[in-house]
Amino acid sequence: MSGSTSQRAAALGVLFALIMLLIIYSSGSGSEVFPYSRLRGRARRPPDLRKWGVKSGYLPACGNKTLTAHCHQCVIVTSSSHLLGTRLGTAIDGAECTIRMNDAPTTGYEVDVGNKTTFRVVAHSSLYRVLKRPQEFVNKTPETIFIFWGPPAKMQKSLLKIIQRVSASFPNMTAYIVSPGRMKQFDDLFRGETGKDREKSRSWLSTGWFTMVIAVELCDAVHVYGMVPPNYCGHRPPPRRLPYHYYEPKGPDECTTYIHNERSRKGNHHRFITEKRVFASWASLYNITFSHPSWP
Repeated sequence: MSGSTSQRAAALGVLFALIMLLIIYSSGSGSEVFPYSRLRGRARRPPDLRKWGVKSGYLPACGNKTLTAHCHQCVIVTSSSHLLGTRLGTAIDGAECTIRMNDAPTTGYEVDVGNKTTFRVVAHSSLYRVLKRPQEFVNKTPETIFIFWGPPAKMQKSLLKIIQRVSASFPNMTAYIVSPGRMKQFDDLFRGETGKDREKSRSWLSTGWFTMVIAVELCDAVHVYGMVPPNYCGHRPPPRRLPYHYYEPKGPDECTTYIHNERSRKGNHHRFITEKRVFASWASLYNITFSHPSWP
């Protein structure tokens, strides 16, 4: 019995040592794990995004203009295939201000997504796709205000020059870039709302994240078309397959994209589902509504 007891004690000792090594390795790896089932780190109300100060957050690409726009009622038109067949174009174009993202076109889709574009929020990764099609994105709606976001070093060194060259060719184009200080605020907001450091958790903020915050800053009320609620992709049976973008019918499936990004630990990924949980928590605070599909 004593020999058996000693063997068990030794085995437990080895197991304990392995567990401690795993804990030490995990804590020192600088990597935080996704996903999680609820928001964490919300010990207080989020900062009032409407008091961030628009003027200091968005720098003119050319000249010394200041972003002073304000709208009572805005709509965000997502790039989701949920918009196809909705025939929402007239309602969207009737809104006071309409916000679109990246290189989502309107030509050929006007019946469902409209054409009016007051603001277009563009990621650094989509900049080339937008600016190389000026007839679609610049000339078609010359009243559009572009807001470009990206890592400050990349924006300041190379991408800003591209924006400036295009602006010189199209004098009516109005463009701003998100300031370095505001980029840090976006990161701090993500950490405050989720309890996760963006870099340590290997996360990229999505254009949807930037667009939602910008809309709250600029608009008294926000209506979002085409964004699914955070639990949508977890339904059983699973939702029907839909392309991630309405303008890419052969593109990846929407829920497959969301779930892959949410669960992945290798490489940097958007945390779409987590971001939607944050948006749900903001809905009553900032007068945000969602439709097609509606949120509970």
